[in-house]
Amino acid sequence: MPSLKQVGALPLRKAPKNTIEVLLVSSRDTGRWVIPKGWPSKRMTDSAAAAREARQEAGVTGKIAKEPYGSYRYRKIEKENVRLIEVTVYLLWVKKEKKQWKEKAQRNRVWFDIETASRKVREPKLRALILALADA
Repeated sequence: MPSLKQVGALPLRKAPKNTIEVLLVSSRDTGRWVIPKGWPSKRMTDSAAAAREARQEAGVTGKIAKEPYGSYRYRKIEKENVRLIEVTVYLLWVKKEKKQWKEKAQRNRVWFDIETASRKVREPKLRALILALADA
């Protein structure tokens, strides 16, 4: 089955002792931990679309990378359909966390250290992308 394309932001911040923390959000349907992601836009670059998703789903803004950090695939289950989605991931260094944002009532957001964040996500390739941050 051909895969559809999405863009995602991997929100990061520097933590004490110069470590990195990763922001994950809960999905609306199952509550599992994911990164903010959504459909690309014809009116904006993929990195800008990823930043838009982070703003809408996690209420964070900052400096988004122009080049992709990597990608992963997941299966999107919709009623009777299962679609394969390929997500191109962009790093987002968070500068501001809003108290109110578009999807606050539908999602939780939590900062995790790299190791914990990698264990929270289900997709193996996303887990690998998060773990690779420890070497960055």
